[in-house]
Amino acid sequence: MTGDRSPIMSRKVPAASAARAVAAYAPRSLSASATVFVRAVVARAVPQTPARCKAWLFAAGKLAEFGERVGLELSPEVLLSGAVIERFVLIGCDGLSPASVRTLRTNLRALARALERYPEPAPVPLVRERAKRPYSPGEIDGYLRLADAQATHARRMRASALVCLGAGAGIIAGELRHVRGSDIVERSGGVLVTVAGARPRAVPVLERYQQRLLEAAAFAGDRYVIGGRDPDRRNVTDTLSAALSTDSSLPRLQAGRLRSTWLVECAARIGLGAFMQAAGLSCSQRLGDLAAQLPDATEDELVALLASGDSS
Repeated sequence: MTGDRSPIMSRKVPAASAARAVAAYAPRSLSASATVFVRAVVARAVPQTPARCKAWLFAAGKLAEFGERVGLELSPEVLLSGAVIERFVLIGCDGLSPASVRTLRTNLRALARALERYPEPAPVPLVRERAKRPYSPGEIDGYLRLADAQATHARRMRASALVCLGAGAGIIAGELRHVRGSDIVERSGGVLVTVAGARPRAVPVLERYQQRLLEAAAFAGDRYVIGGRDPDRRNVTDTLSAALSTDSSLPRLQAGRLRSTWLVECAARIGLGAFMQAAGLSCSQRLGDLAAQLPDATEDELVALLASGDSS
């Protein structure tokens, strides 16, 4: 019965097609010795699909051509060594696009692994860290109400500053502890937070958080806005976060989610979603490459784009 193939038989068919493709491989651009080398290494690797076979044949052919040109021995031990593959990628891929070069290197490395007698185990895939879910406007309002309900004026100021620095300026946890009252200033038509450390910058504060943050800054003066004497203590914000997480109707307060709240609002303001959709972009690395070609924005431009005109 032709329609009732077993799984084993189904696996054999692509492998047999791959073997036929290896046997038929005879490009005019390669010498006879290079062709023999390519057939031998790809046959030893036993590609399980015609597509994988075609990719390995093409990559091995390019490598063999390069090996002959620079006088290397046509053997797997020489040409498929890591050093030769990297040399080929750097100086032997003239005329190929960056994407094609990356594909060639990936296929050559896979071919080399397939030929190893005792191959090293493949790296365990790690979970990619995703952006944290932002808080809703109602949840932010809830945290600010809890901040206003703290027992002392100092606690009210510090708790309010914690929410406003995160959701209003996107300050991350490690930076929060180092912000002093004097780092929060009215300038360029808005309110700015001067951030020091590994990524020094001036961050405009979203308009609806500005007054609260200015009040907290005036109270703190030259001291740390969220309190504490040693900003290197990682648990400085723990007490404040716990105090703002007492309402069972609200999720636990997290600095990462406060930052995501600011990021999402800013992204909406500058039309980032529409731009990425129209450009067909999904990778943030490409956005970084594009941004590197643009001039740095002035404080006035940052305030006008990110902080002013807040209607909520």
